[in-house]
Amino acid sequence: MKELHPFYQELGLKYPIFQGGMAWVADGHLAAAVSEAGGLGIIGSGHFNGDQTREQIRIAKSITNKPFGVNVMLLNRHVDEVLDAIIEEGVSVVTTGAGNPAKHIDRLHAAGIKVIPVVPSVGLAKIMERTGVDAVIAEGLESGGHIGKLTTMALVPQVVDAVNIPVIAAGGIADGRGLAAAQMLGAIGVQMGTRFLTAQESNIHRNYKDAVLKAKDVDTLVTGSYVGHAARVLKNKMSKNFIKFEKAESTKEEPDMEALEQLGNGALRTAVQTGDSEHGSFMAGEVSGMVNDEPTAAEILDRVWSQANELLNNK
Repeated sequence: MKELHPFYQELGLKYPIFQGGMAWVADGHLAAAVSEAGGLGIIGSGHFNGDQTREQIRIAKSITNKPFGVNVMLLNRHVDEVLDAIIEEGVSVVTTGAGNPAKHIDRLHAAGIKVIPVVPSVGLAKIMERTGVDAVIAEGLESGGHIGKLTTMALVPQVVDAVNIPVIAAGGIADGRGLAAAQMLGAIGVQMGTRFLTAQESNIHRNYKDAVLKAKDVDTLVTGSYVGHAARVLKNKMSKNFIKFEKAESTKEEPDMEALEQLGNGALRTAVQTGDSEHGSFMAGEVSGMVNDEPTAAEILDRVWSQANELLNNK
């Protein structure tokens, strides 16, 4: 078997695989299942406050004593209390998005926490390296949820060439072929989100899981580009209506930005909790067409790692 990069060995992982910290989706149960099986599970804190974050951390700790992480959205108005909870509860890793973690890094490092921002470009990766982060997750636009403008295949090798810290690839990865490809591009491992949506330990609504299982290769679209918050989601009534409304508003001299924002507000939570396709945003990546079963988190990790090793050992 291929030897893990020292970065993963230091975390005590069995597999070079992070589970994406998807808001509302990645709760303490899913994160714990991934970590217990040897990957790094990551709780998505989204817009949580400190108490909500602490609750999910404690759920994870009740299931596993292995390292796990929390994804922090830095524009969250509760970010300081979320970080307080993370530090007080002894979380091992913080991944970040929607902002610059610079002002929090010393505090997190002092608590022994690794800081790993998600980046969509070389420029941002360089900035993050200068701030002292431990690694970066280079995420391509194939991923589900909020996305940048570069594909994973183009982004990852350019980030690898530009920085001297470990690079983890994300976006469009759902099996061992993706992990092997990412490693050939210079990444030390991968982060996967969509593949874990249908894990047995995933607590998303049955309708959400079924939508992913039924999806084909062309069944995602990108909403929110006009308002600057592009997000990849599965095609459904909500996402199609959003696109129509967005296009109509973009032709006006004074578009109703508040109405656009309101249309997307709470849509992911609605999808996760109620499975409402009329009002819910089923965030998922372009690899949804490859996700056609409901294994355990442990089975997902083992399959991906085994397939990658077979491919790399025979290259």
